[in-house]
Amino acid sequence: MSVDGFSLSDRPLDAAAISALSSGLANSHAGALVTFEGRVRNTNDGRTVIGLEYDAYPALCLKEGQAVIDEAAAQPGVLGARCVHRVGDLAVGDVAVWIGVICGHRGEAFAACRYIIDEVKRRVPIWKKEHYADGTSGWIGVETARPAPSERPAPLERPAASEHPAPSERPGSPRAS
Repeated sequence: MSVDGFSLSDRPLDAAAISALSSGLANSHAGALVTFEGRVRNTNDGRTVIGLEYDAYPALCLKEGQAVIDEAAAQPGVLGARCVHRVGDLAVGDVAVWIGVICGHRGEAFAACRYIIDEVKRRVPIWKKEHYADGTSGWIGVETARPAPSERPAPLERPAASEHPAPSERPGSPRAS
C-alpha cells in the first residue's frame, strides 16, 4: 500500500496499516498531526446496514485524488498530507477512508484534513453500495447531481504571503531541495 499522496486499497486499514501511514508523515517541523478515519456504520436513513462495497474508477480516482492532496499540500503551513480510500467489500466498523495531515499548527492541519475529506467525497469517482439486513442493497449518492458552486466547500483560507515561507523555503518540506 502506498503511503504517498492519494491511494486506493483493497486491504483492510487495520491498526498496523494506520500506524505505518501516520509514522510516514513524521516531520520535526510539524506541531500537529490530524487524522481522520471514516468508518462503516450500521445504520443509514433508518435502515440497518450489514456491510458495504466501494467501487472505483482507479485511473481517474488516483489522478483526482492526488489533485486534492496537492491542493491541500500547497496551503501555507501544510508539511504533508495523505489519503487512502478502501475499495471492495467492507464490514461494519471497518475503516473506509484514512486521512493524515501534518502542519506547523493545529488549525492549518484541521482545515486541510477537512478540505481533503470534503473534496474526495465530492470529486473522486468512488461509489458506495450498502447491503441491508432485509437482504436488499442500494447504491448511495449516485442519483445526486454535482453540487452547484454555491454549495461546494469553501477553499482553504490563504494567509498573507508574508506570514508563511514559500513551500520551497519551509524547513523539512519535501519540496525543499
